[in-house]
Order: sequence, then C-alpha cells, then structure tokens
Amino acid sequence: MAGRTFSHRRRVIVNTDAKNEADDQFAIVHALLSPSLDIRGLVAAHFGNRRTRSSLEESRAEIDLLLRLMKLDGQVPVADGAPYALPDAGTPVPAPGVELIVEEAMRDVAEPLYVAFLGPLTDMASALMLEPRIAERDVTVIWIGGGGYDGVGPQTGRPEFNLSNDIVAANIVFSSAVQVWQIPAPTYRMTAVGYAELDAKVAPYGEIGEYLVRQLVEWNEKQHRASIEFRVLGDSPAIGLALHPECGIWKQRPAPNFRYDGSYDFSAANRPIRVYDSIDARFIHEDFFAKLRAFAEHH
Repeated sequence: MAGRTFSHRRRVIVNTDAKNEADDQFAIVHALLSPSLDIRGLVAAHFGNRRTRSSLEESRAEIDLLLRLMKLDGQVPVADGAPYALPDAGTPVPAPGVELIVEEAMRDVAEPLYVAFLGPLTDMASALMLEPRIAERDVTVIWIGGGGYDGVGPQTGRPEFNLSNDIVAANIVFSSAVQVWQIPAPTYRMTAVGYAELDAKVAPYGEIGEYLVRQLVEWNEKQHRASIEFRVLGDSPAIGLALHPECGIWKQRPAPNFRYDGSYDFSAANRPIRVYDSIDARFIHEDFFAKLRAFAEHH
C-alpha cells in the first residue's frame, strides 16, 4: 500500500473461509491495503461440507487468486488451516495455519496480536489446545459469528453459519481466558452496500476491483431467486475493528457457551468478552474504497 508508513503496526492474522460466499474477499483486500496492519499471515479455513467436499482447498485457491490479482504473490505468508471441524473437545486438528497462530502468539514482541476469524473458530481452538499459554498472551480473537443476544435479530431456529461449522471450537474459545471481540449476526448485517456504489467505487479500480464486484454479483445471482442489488459485506467489521477498535458500540458480557442449536447458554462462569451491538459501516466502507482507489492509481 502506497502512502503513510507507521512505526508501530498491529500484528494481524486473517483466518478466512474465503470461498464460502462473496464478502471475505473484500475483508482480505481491505486488510492487505491497510498500512497500519502488519499482516503476519492469511490462513485458509474450511466452511463445512454442506456446499462442497473441498472447502479448505477452495478457500486457499481464492486467497491465492486475490494475491495474484493484487500482484502480491509471495509477499504475504499463506497457510492452510484445519480441513474440517474439531472431532471433539479434546482433539485438536494440527495444521500449518494453527502453527502460524501459535508461533505469532508466543513471539516475544511488544505489539499485540489480533487474529481475525471470518469463519469457524477451528484453528483458534486447536491453537489453544496445543499451546494453552496463548490465553496468557496479548492476543485478541476478533470473531464474525454467533446469533444475536437478548432476542435481537431474526430467530431462524438454526445456528448462525460460522458458528454452525464448528460449535465445539466456539465453546473451547469462549470458555478459555483468551480475549474475544464478537461481532454477532445482527451487527455484521449492518454492513450492506449497493451495486450502484460498488460499480462507482470498487469495480473501476484495477483487476482486483473488477473481480471483487463481478464475483459478488455472480454469487447473488446464483443464490437468490429474487432480484436484489446489494450485498452485506459481513466480514469487513473484523478488519474495521483491527484498524479502529471503537468503530462500534460494544458491551462486556459474560462469555456464553453454545448449545447445538446455536442458542446461548449462560450457565457457565466464563470470563467477560466484548460483544459489538453496532458497527460503523460508513467508516469501514469508505476507508476501503479510498485505499482501493489509491492502490489502483499507484499501481
């Protein structure tokens, strides 16, 4: 990213089920274009087996494609996470992406580590099982996932998607001592953006801008029978919070556990976590649009 430089940058790992839908791509590019973030790695994540039997491989291929389109091949560490959900609460799934999280979490450096999860929490749970001392480090898990609290948001009768792909892992992370910032579904759904704005502020800016909008429209047309002209960029708040932790209203809540229908169980005496009830979509979107334009003009 051309422009400003920063002497003290936040260390960030982005763990992404990149080919699950069409919004991870925007969050990944936003992270890569943000000069105050020291991207220590991109970790490809699985997204279950309901849509495909090769979700991890598809996520990795999408990450690699984004880096090629941005001419950043070989400039950012990329690692594969676990190919499937945890089999049980006592069995981690080792993977290079898990090793990356452990290595960065245990580094003796001044800068804190933020691990942004745009999908399931499988790799964080495995990292905590393999190296429990992570919970004592200056590590913050930023998770896009889970349903609304206090009856907020639509009650679908099934778990929120990211949660559903590894409820065991979510329970391990939420019952640990690691710092967690949660952006639940009613909050991340506040980030809708229309086709008209995408056509004006994203599509004209380089191969990556054209691809981002094209793949989003193609996804919508494949998934929705009704005509729509917008998309919720629901993973972008994780990057927004890494940039500006106060770009939303949050409250401390005792960390719940999750039942297998996705509902919250508050019976456990877990430590408090930060739960965001709203997010500043204007800041997140406009910051991304401006950085993408500058990147395209510079290159």
